[in-house]
Amino acid sequence: MSGARRRRPISVVGGLLILLSTVACSGLPAPAAPTEPAPSPSATLPPLALSPPAPQPVAEGPCPYLSAVAVQAANGQRVAAVRVSDTSPAQPHPACFFLTGNGTVQLRTWIVVATPTVARATVDAAAPVATSDVAELPGGWSGGSQPTAEGAVFAVSRQGTAVVVTTNQRQTISARRVAEQVISTLGR
Repeated sequence: MSGARRRRPISVVGGLLILLSTVACSGLPAPAAPTEPAPSPSATLPPLALSPPAPQPVAEGPCPYLSAVAVQAANGQRVAAVRVSDTSPAQPHPACFFLTGNGTVQLRTWIVVATPTVARATVDAAAPVATSDVAELPGGWSGGSQPTAEGAVFAVSRQGTAVVVTTNQRQTISARRVAEQVISTLGR
């Protein structure tokens, strides 16, 4: 090879090094590496932030979509009283609280009508995907079920509706049976 050819690659490499060192020492920010699109705000929030606050009993029952007799049969305890939460145009179904003789909640039903994202977040907040067993019901309802410190929970959603049932029983089967009855009564 001729001498000119040998020097040319060296001068190109040297020129690139000078250019890179000039940019690096100039204080200008380096060009940003391509990144993935930013996740939507709902994708970054934990389920508790997306789900509505847990309902509170504010009035005497009855529950419009579940009878005390059905709860007694499913949960195996006498229902002494029924209380319900507030409703609103956005949440047309009250949460229902079925009480024992000593006034503690033996079973609670909660129906959330919202967007699919909020419905799924409500289910995940009640029965976290990481710790619960998979729960599925006919018609495309899915979510989770698991024992809790107070008993058990069965929570499923479909499209923009979530049904969450908590019970003071350690087995999830009674909560599942109640969820099936609620979904059937609502015609969902």
